[in-house]
Amino acid sequence: MTTDTLSKEVSKHAGWSIFMGFLTAAVGAAMIFYPLATATASTVFLGAALFVASVAQLIFAFTSPTPGQFFLKLLLGILYGVAGLCLIALPGMGVVTLTAVLGAMLIAEAVVETILGFSAPKGAGRGWFFLSGFFSLLLGILILAQWPVSSIWAIGTMVGAGVLFSGITRIVTSSWVRSEAREFQRSTAAA
Repeated sequence: MTTDTLSKEVSKHAGWSIFMGFLTAAVGAAMIFYPLATATASTVFLGAALFVASVAQLIFAFTSPTPGQFFLKLLLGILYGVAGLCLIALPGMGVVTLTAVLGAMLIAEAVVETILGFSAPKGAGRGWFFLSGFFSLLLGILILAQWPVSSIWAIGTMVGAGVLFSGITRIVTSSWVRSEAREFQRSTAAA
């Protein structure tokens, strides 16, 4: 394969990646517009993942070398299974519960980021730790202050924003790759 053929292939694949980036960003925007549906789907998916982990944990329990480890793994598998089935069967209650956990987690994250900011050397981006900690604290307080009403928007909006920014990142990165591949084609054609 020649370098010209290779750069054309890279450019072609980057074009498809840009398309996928736009598609991903559009899905992320739709998730933001329908946050409760997104949160419900995310909750059911988490429940299914916990149920699969439960089955695996129950199977692994039988490989335990001691009865104590067997019963602990069995208990853990049962807990995963119950939690997973509850999230699948009662996604509305799961969304409300997960929203409270998310708010508390964001406040805990703010504390950790602030500590990291104080422990980082000056000039090593410590201001970003403080800024991130501030916004994590603000968002955590906002979620918990409006809880359980915040369940309608919090998880779905955050998941949607993550998907949206993933799509935007893919567009930007793939556009850069395609631009570099085309520049390489021009430079080899001129040589």
